[in-house]
Amino acid sequence: MTETRCDVLVIGGGPAGSTISALLAERGRDVVLLEKERHPRFHIGESLLPLNMPLFDRLGVGEEIRSIGMPKYGAEFVSQWHDQPVHVDFANAWDRSFPSTYQVRRSEFDRILFCNAARKGAKTIEGCRVTGVDFHPDGAVVTARQEDGREQRWQTRFVADASGRDTFLANRLGIKQRNKKHNSAALFGHFSGARRLLGKIEGNISLFWFEHGWFWFIPLSDGATSIGAVCSPQYMKSRETTPRQFLLDTIALCPALAERLRDASLISPVTATGNYSYTAEHSSGRNYLLLGDAFAFVDPIFSTGVLLAMQSAFVGADTIETCLDRPREARSALKTFDASTRHGLRVFSWFIYRVMTPSLRHLLMNPTQRFRLQPAILSVLAGDIFRGTPLGLRLLAFKFIYYLHSVLSLRESLMAWKQRERSIQEPDAGASAT
Repeated sequence: MTETRCDVLVIGGGPAGSTISALLAERGRDVVLLEKERHPRFHIGESLLPLNMPLFDRLGVGEEIRSIGMPKYGAEFVSQWHDQPVHVDFANAWDRSFPSTYQVRRSEFDRILFCNAARKGAKTIEGCRVTGVDFHPDGAVVTARQEDGREQRWQTRFVADASGRDTFLANRLGIKQRNKKHNSAALFGHFSGARRLLGKIEGNISLFWFEHGWFWFIPLSDGATSIGAVCSPQYMKSRETTPRQFLLDTIALCPALAERLRDASLISPVTATGNYSYTAEHSSGRNYLLLGDAFAFVDPIFSTGVLLAMQSAFVGADTIETCLDRPREARSALKTFDASTRHGLRVFSWFIYRVMTPSLRHLLMNPTQRFRLQPAILSVLAGDIFRGTPLGLRLLAFKFIYYLHSVLSLRESLMAWKQRERSIQEPDAGASAT
């Protein structure tokens, strides 16, 4: 076993890991980035948010992302309980400076960010799976195994866990918990020949509500369309067929989506994923951080994954710099990192926890310009929650209207609440399968 030293060792070469590696290497840090697979590799989560764009430009990869992306100007909401779909445009948000973003193949997108980290000076190693981390007062000893069986050890001053849903450190430290307020599972695949929206909004994401959950419809630039169902564990456990057939049968339960896919063909394996919502007890320690999905994941309904991952990496890079250079300020820096990480989750989670309730569905399907509530909600959907945009009073007003509507439609609200409670108490819907 060989042993080397570095300032920072990053676990995972997805958006969070590649971003923090690039930022720290650019500042002269000795960074090692370990990725268990090899790029390009498949990953779900193809839809970005407008507030991702300034982060790409700060990393210097904006033009590369634009070259592979399908322009996304907003979203379409479709509900079987409402007569007409609703279209919203990011250009109508509170701050109109970020009117669009992109849908991307994650295999291409992640590869761009990973290569950028290498260009900035990080030592990137693919096909290298971390097998152990032992912390000590001055850092940690990290062991990993490469594809040919060789083992390697690093003495590092700091560890950044960006292992995504593998949640390497959270599992190893025993701090991963099921989300006590949300529980869901997903089933997804890629189709060709799906009927898209027309004109400029062809690339907009569509969200379809149906009895057992919701579907995403994400058009990609190469003609493929990503289709996924996020459902209750009870429904997912009813599966008695292959994941492929179960996805097709589930699509048939949503007539509006089935019509859009009438002439489409499934062109990829179908993946079923359980254990979908979780969080770790804490996001950091004396010499480690948990970034993005390595800390928590709730639900992909508002396409928040990449933004939260990259935002945590930007804040995390500053945090690690402080911990290494000014140890007396480390505790304060770690608190700031934790507050930022939880802020993003808290803002989005309020909507996610209620997205299947009749009241929130009603408000999203009947947007209003009164009190500038619609621009405030669009700002949240665009990811504009970290820059101090003055949304607080409008969001409070929106929540008041939500609770008022819930009281006025008490029977439906109680039924939705009972369904949510059953979902939360249901054991995980199963491990990944294809």
